[in-house]
Amino acid sequence: MPPSQGSAHPFRLLGVYAALLAVIYALVFFTGDHSPKPKLGIDLQGGTRVTLTARTPDGNEPSRESLQKAQEIIENRVNGLGVSGSEVVIDGTNLVITVPGEESQQARALATTAKLYIRPVLGATQPQTGGAAPQQPVPGAPSADPNAPGQAPATGDPNAPATGDPNAPATGDPATPAPEATTPAPQSRVFPAQAPPTPTPPPADLTPAQQQAKEIADAKALRQSTDQNMQQVAVMSMDCTKPDPLAGNDDPALPLVTCSQDGTEVFLLGPSRIDGQEIADATSGFNAQQARHEVNLEFRSTGTDAWAALTGEYVNKRVAFVLDSKVVSAPQVQQGPQLGGSTSISGSFTADSASELANTLKYGSLPLSFTTSEAETVSATLGLAALKAGLLAGAVGLLAVLLYCLFVYRMLGFLAGFSLIAAGFAVYGIIVLLGRWIGFTLDLAGIAGLIIGIGLTADSFVVFFERIKDEMREGRSFRSAVPRGWARAQRTNLSGKTVSLIASVVLYLLAAGQVKGFAFTLGVTTVLDVIVLYLVTAPLLMLAARSPFWAKPSVNGLGSVQQIARERGAGQVRPKEMSR
Repeated sequence: MPPSQGSAHPFRLLGVYAALLAVIYALVFFTGDHSPKPKLGIDLQGGTRVTLTARTPDGNEPSRESLQKAQEIIENRVNGLGVSGSEVVIDGTNLVITVPGEESQQARALATTAKLYIRPVLGATQPQTGGAAPQQPVPGAPSADPNAPGQAPATGDPNAPATGDPNAPATGDPATPAPEATTPAPQSRVFPAQAPPTPTPPPADLTPAQQQAKEIADAKALRQSTDQNMQQVAVMSMDCTKPDPLAGNDDPALPLVTCSQDGTEVFLLGPSRIDGQEIADATSGFNAQQARHEVNLEFRSTGTDAWAALTGEYVNKRVAFVLDSKVVSAPQVQQGPQLGGSTSISGSFTADSASELANTLKYGSLPLSFTTSEAETVSATLGLAALKAGLLAGAVGLLAVLLYCLFVYRMLGFLAGFSLIAAGFAVYGIIVLLGRWIGFTLDLAGIAGLIIGIGLTADSFVVFFERIKDEMREGRSFRSAVPRGWARAQRTNLSGKTVSLIASVVLYLLAAGQVKGFAFTLGVTTVLDVIVLYLVTAPLLMLAARSPFWAKPSVNGLGSVQQIARERGAGQVRPKEMSR
């Protein structure tokens, strides 16, 4: 069998690989941020990863356009928080938010749907849970300090007030509640014609998405009914301690029964009068006169007119700022109409929580409702420990492969070690570039893929060396056995690498989360293994085959194989001599 094409010019092939490394590291050091450090995942550097699963009212998969719009909005929120090194990526029908550092609460707050509507309050009462006797509806909230000019605040406390702008200042005694239109007082019995619906167990054949859609539809039917009796039933049966299936999915054109954000009050709200999209800007600040943190809102021109009309219609009544189907604030309008298009939300905010809410409202509502399906926070200390453990595992694996090759193949093991080092340089440079170009982050799963790649590369050496042994057992010299062994080994290696690459691609396409990192690095090392095999390993052995030094059995460790070949040759000669 003749030598394979391409093996006759080993120096040329080695030169090609050297040029490839030069190009890779030129891109590393002279493009982008010029940093030779790879982009690490949060499990190696510390931080928070939040996986969001989209919820649609009909239970169908969200459109690609909606996911891309949500990704853009959340990225703007990340930039607004000033968190560097964060990323938001689309993973199938999920969004994955990664925020390095210790600000885990900020990362979790980024996923807030932030569907804001301003609705009139038709009635309010305390939640009826645990069989407690129903309470009478709570009238309008008391007013705040009337001396705070230039604002129309809506406080985070549902019982907080609204003050007017400079042209319509709010007045009133903080201790005196204002009259307000409320729903009839709930009775202590169930309405005969409208009994609270009894939850029925979901059919066994419903998928999670279908079950979710059913819960949303049932919540809408009960809590967004236009029938007054059904509204009373919804108010009485509202449990503010349970997760809200309607969160972010309420119909703004219909009434809504919902809870305050702190769960202390149940509201019957009218249809939305102002959409959160009408907010032009939102900022947070500290009101020195009131000694509290506030979120200041500025409406667009159409929102300004709607706000003036709403405050003019609901003087001495309450309006609610509803965020993701929860009442953030329900202030009482002390005087109207309030002109100027500005208002503020205040209450029990901290500087951070006020900043987060302002950032959320500023960049708008997400086109989809999301639930947090996975949230992981890793401290920087644990991340550093994980990185050290991963590097140690890789070093131990590399050393074990080198020792095995040296023990079995003697000096030829050094050629295998050189090939592994050459492959390592290429892999490292490519990971740095991929982190810079496509945002690839190296995590623990990716390091596991690299370590397995070391084993796959070593497997290529073993196949090659064993084919050389097979040729020498047939009586060929080391010089002639190397090219013939390479011709036989490359077919086996290519078949094995193809299987590994297909497995990596399938795993990458079907998996989610960190498993994708494992599949990606395994695929990259598989491709580079083939390149190293052709451009480094084979040329080095071709050069070794031409050297008398490497042909010595004590150097290449093939003395026992040559002895077997001599014994076979002697066994074939003796019968011929005896036949004479």
